[in-house]
Amino acid sequence: MRAIAREVSAGPGRIKLDWLAKLHWGAIVGQTAAILGVHSSGVVALPLGLLLALVALEAVVNVALELWLRRGPEVSDAAIAWVMLFDTVVLTALLHLSGGHFNPFSTLYLVNVALAAILLPARWSWIQLAFSVLAFGSLFPLQELAPFGVHDHAAMMEIHLQGMLVAFAIAAFFIVLIVQRVTRALDRRDEELARARGLAERRQKLASLATLAAGAAHELATPLATIAIAARELDRALGRSEAVPGARADLELIRGQVARCKDILQQMAARAGENAGEPLVPVRVADWVTRALDGLPGAERVALDASGATEGVVRGPPRGLERALRVLLQNALQASGEDSPVALRATARGSSVVVEVVDRGSGMPPDVLARAGEPFFTTKEPGRGSGLGLFLARALLEQLGGELELESAPGRGTTARIVLPAAGTTEGAA
Repeated sequence: MRAIAREVSAGPGRIKLDWLAKLHWGAIVGQTAAILGVHSSGVVALPLGLLLALVALEAVVNVALELWLRRGPEVSDAAIAWVMLFDTVVLTALLHLSGGHFNPFSTLYLVNVALAAILLPARWSWIQLAFSVLAFGSLFPLQELAPFGVHDHAAMMEIHLQGMLVAFAIAAFFIVLIVQRVTRALDRRDEELARARGLAERRQKLASLATLAAGAAHELATPLATIAIAARELDRALGRSEAVPGARADLELIRGQVARCKDILQQMAARAGENAGEPLVPVRVADWVTRALDGLPGAERVALDASGATEGVVRGPPRGLERALRVLLQNALQASGEDSPVALRATARGSSVVVEVVDRGSGMPPDVLARAGEPFFTTKEPGRGSGLGLFLARALLEQLGGELELESAPGRGTTARIVLPAAGTTEGAA
């Protein structure tokens, strides 16, 4: 999680340069092995000191580059381009000292050109291409000044042909490696940014819901109170006179619906805003599950298995966590019918605590499952739910660094899974 968070906070430039610095270490090791291997063969007399000095210079520059990256700077395309131009200069010097244009490792110029095309915008890519062509071309007039000697031309040709194969393999390997690594890092960053945007949108909806609930409660409080008073007076009047058949039943229905409207408004306001003022504290999984089941209608049908994480601890608002789990249990009990049990399991998964609620209901088709958790979306009968429970539960869990997973298929029931970081591993809090 920390590595992903760093990549999300880092810009694309830092991701690219970070992987380029890692690639440098592989190149340094390969260059050192190639220099020592050719030198030990005795076919070519190489200026070993100068070559190793250039490799050491690369290592020093790369250390400085990594230290600079740790400070978290903004990395521009120009900075990456200058690093790659420096790589081209060093490669040219190494080739000049170890065979010039005859050296088969001149193929490595293509690595820098390919990487520039991948990592840099068009202007810098063309500059890298032009500079690489000029650098390679400079090896031809400098060939006579190259400080090396050939002891056996036939042996030298054999080494050249073998070196061409090795150089091609190295160039292809590094191109594929850096392309895959950079692409994977950028994709992971895009996924995390998309997740962060989704979380921000849900938080905005949550804030809007709290505002809507408060406004609705304020605006409707007076007319609902008036209706309640009028219904009570009408009930008294009906008690003193001969009531029209069915009038008293209609009156009770009105009073019941008024009370239900008040409850809905209170729940909307409480659920949307109560968590904000509740402190985050360590909560034992066993206590969390016990409080969620306490007083829950139908709790006797819940088959509990918390043996895997009874002593586990999560961090969050106690009432908010209790309410989130209770919502899942209520949904499962309603979906399973009056005689079907519901499974409740708590287990540990690495550094996370997982709480699953499994029902034996009819399940959800893919289109309904995709919308589950949207505010005010529900497939329940009127009076059995408003569609806010899952939305608020998911919003709370994501604020705590966790998630709510739903798995369902028609005829196979539904599994609702809460995944939360164990206490001590949470990197962010609501």
